[in-house]
This record gives sequence, C-alpha cells and structure tokens, in this order.
Amino acid sequence: MRIGFALPQFGALAHHPEDVVRFARQAEELGAASLWVGDRLLAPVRPTVGYAGTDTIPPEFRVTLDPFALLATAAAVTERVQLGSNVINAPWYPPAVLARSLTTIDALSAGRLLVGLGTGWSPEEYQAVNVPMAERGRRLDETLDVLTAWWTTNPVEHRGEHWTVPASHIDLKPATRPHPPVYLGGFVPTALRRVARRADGWLPIAVPPGPFDPEAAVVRPMRRIRETAEREGRDPAALDVILRVNPTSAATAEDIVTVLARAEAEAGVRHAFVDLTYAAKDVDRALEEARRVLDRAGGR
Repeated sequence: MRIGFALPQFGALAHHPEDVVRFARQAEELGAASLWVGDRLLAPVRPTVGYAGTDTIPPEFRVTLDPFALLATAAAVTERVQLGSNVINAPWYPPAVLARSLTTIDALSAGRLLVGLGTGWSPEEYQAVNVPMAERGRRLDETLDVLTAWWTTNPVEHRGEHWTVPASHIDLKPATRPHPPVYLGGFVPTALRRVARRADGWLPIAVPPGPFDPEAAVVRPMRRIRETAEREGRDPAALDVILRVNPTSAATAEDIVTVLARAEAEAGVRHAFVDLTYAAKDVDRALEEARRVLDRAGGR
C-alpha cells in the first residue's frame, strides 16, 4: 500500500504556516507516497449543520490554510510525492478559476496532482461564498464539464446553466495527459452514481480507533460504483479508490496501521492517506506519528 499524509492545514498544526515546507520535505524523506489538503472556509458560531453527524464544528476548523497555496508550496519543495485534495468543494469556485489553479499546480509538480472534489456540507460556508447550496450537485456536474473542456480542448468554450466560458485560447494544459485523475467524495446514492459516470475513483473514509468494516466502508460502495460504471459503458476495473484515515485524538499509530492493513487485505485498497489534524498538536509530533505509521506499516 502507498501511504500519504495530510499537510498541516487545520487547527494547531496550521498556527505556524512556515512549518508546511518542513513537513512536506520531511514527510517525503520519511517515505510518504502523497501529501493532501482539504477545504474548509470558516467555523460558524451557530452552525445550521454540524460536522460528521454532530451538531457542532470542531475547534480545529477555526484555523484553516488555503488548499491551493499549500499544494503549490508542496509542489515547489518536493520531487516525488503525489499531491492530492480530499476534497476541494468545487461549487464554491467559478470552474474557470478552479481549472487555472489546478492546471498550474499540476504543471508546477510535473504531473503529480490528484484532484479530489466534493460539495461540502456547511450552509454557512455556501452563504459566505454567495452560492445557493441547493444547486451544489448541478454545479459540481457543470464544473466537471468545464474542467474536461479546459484540459482537453483548445480553444475552450462552455455555455451552461451556471457559467459561460466564451471561446478562448487556453494553451497551458496539465502535465498529466489527458488530465489529472479526478476523484470524488460523497456517500449518498447520487454521489456514488456521479463517481461511476464521471470520475476516475472514489474517496471513502475511516475514523480509528472506531470500528472499521472494510466490506461496508469500501467493498460494497465500490461494487455499486463499478456496476453502475459498467452499465454506463465504462471500464469498471479502471476505477480507483483512495482511503482517507482520519484518526481521533485517542487513536494510536497501531490503530491507524490496523485500519490500513485491513483496507488493503480485505478491500484491495492500494493507496491511503492519514490526516493527523486531531491526532497531533504540532508539526514535530505529526512527523513523529507519520514515522511511526510508516515504520509499523513496513516502510511502505
């Protein structure tokens, strides 16, 4: 299994942005396969919808660094690791702006970008970006249309429900051809069908030390995705999965490695990353935890 780690983007890990460079370099030296960002904008005082089924927002989300800046920084100071987003909340951004940013990062990294997109869950964040949350699914679909056109055609032109891109010369294309792999998050049936129709793979999640059932968390959803993809005329075997492991503060390195090992053995997961936002209070401890995970996982 290829094992990556989230960059220090949220909470205590983000209070010293200068440590992003150190973390990226040292994680690569330790043997990390990939580095990842998420996408949070704000932590509402009185949230309409809480995080992960709760009625609150984690205090870690009160400090957040920009995902595009972090990916560009990591691209500049590393040579080997892939760079992923899990996830960029695509409906927040005009797709032409999103396409320019992602294309730039892929070019800066010489083709190491993994594009993970989703829709988010916070009504207050949608209010802050002045985008109707009820339109988020349709806007994600249209964003995928624009990204495909931006990356694979020239001149680029798009006329849709929410955005128009007049016929334009876009000479900068991604280093990855025809375009960077696009993964989608989400767990509801509509989201899984979108993965089957539009994406290169899916982004499930595990939260140690809580119970982890690879069959329920990965195998069954991926089976549904692949069955739908086949009905849509796509090659189901070509669809990939990258697991996000999001340990709580109570998790140990052994808990994390147990999830990774079961995901590989029982669900065929070949790539995962660990988000240490809740499990480490500073970058030194995050790097030490990353070292322990990689050592216990056999140096993969």
